[in-house]
Amino acid sequence: MIILGMGCIQSFAQSGEEVHKDSTAKPVAKKDSTGFDRFNAKAEHLFKILPVPIYSYSPEAGNIYGLAKFNVINLNKKDTISKASKLSEVFTASSLHQVNASISTQLVFDENKYVIISYVNYKKEPEYIWDIGNTITNDPEQDVINRFVFVGTALRQVKGNFYVGIPFDVSDYFDITTDSTSFLVTDSVTGLKGGTSVGMGFAAAYDTRNNRYNPLHGSYILGTAIFYPSSWGPYAFSKFGIDARKYINPFNKNVIAGQVTTSYANGDVPFYELPEMGGDSQMRGYYQGGLRDNVLVDAQIELRIPVWNIFGVVGWFGVGQVQNSYSQVALDQFHLSYGPGLRIMVDQKHQTNLRFDFGFGPNGIKGFYVNFGEAF
Repeated sequence: MIILGMGCIQSFAQSGEEVHKDSTAKPVAKKDSTGFDRFNAKAEHLFKILPVPIYSYSPEAGNIYGLAKFNVINLNKKDTISKASKLSEVFTASSLHQVNASISTQLVFDENKYVIISYVNYKKEPEYIWDIGNTITNDPEQDVINRFVFVGTALRQVKGNFYVGIPFDVSDYFDITTDSTSFLVTDSVTGLKGGTSVGMGFAAAYDTRNNRYNPLHGSYILGTAIFYPSSWGPYAFSKFGIDARKYINPFNKNVIAGQVTTSYANGDVPFYELPEMGGDSQMRGYYQGGLRDNVLVDAQIELRIPVWNIFGVVGWFGVGQVQNSYSQVALDQFHLSYGPGLRIMVDQKHQTNLRFDFGFGPNGIKGFYVNFGEAF
């Protein structure tokens, strides 16, 4: 896919130069002796129509192949105030028999007054779990889990950049297969039989980012509380989360981005609903869900540097851990994540990038990711 993807990527290139126009002067046509800009303008238009081949790798999941489609659009051309909306679809299958299909949206309506964030996912794959806890072992346990998940949050602008709303979560886990010697079995971990859980709660957000998908400056804070009553499913539990981000633009288009998140689950929580460390956005390099527990705390800082034209590079450093309770969180228990990334702008109007990230951690932890938009 890397060969296929890079072939497509080169065709996405567009000039990144900003032209400051004098309204009193006649526009001067920019020379394009090579036809580079004209060719790439057509290629970018094609990108908005056709899906892109993607590839990623991790030792646990193996080689992952798929197709991805990503569009940043304005829902109403007459609405010149609302920020752009996002539509994203991904389908992947791996060499280790994993299947994963998802659709995610972030829809902005009525001059930024309403925002709907949603995620639909079907997954059938072996999941690798080192521990319910913070210990990484040399031999992660493999459990086969099938799931269907729908998560949505509807937000209403209250004043300025402050929003409140209602999150809604429906998840169905089924056909869970584990080895008889699995610690999930021997420890009688909640959730082995699967089931459908339905939750609803409260959310609040503060958003001053100039661009939701590639910010140069601003802040973003999202807090959620979701409750899953026993009358709506086999397990009674609750989940709480905070996601805080800050973006600084010290000079030119160089960006220093920082993020701190924490999640907490309380009650009769099935193991598949516990906060999970890792993935393609946080603690990159770590298999998502390899470590999970009632409490997750992680943080990362990333430097984003434009290099030439549509190309840029990033480098990041992150820390994270999971624990049974906040009282057990300790400085010497944090795991490390770090790595470089390549950025290629595929939508100049909305400043949206295709990203390639190489995530690493101590003792052979590694992962490779291809996705759209920034990690956070």
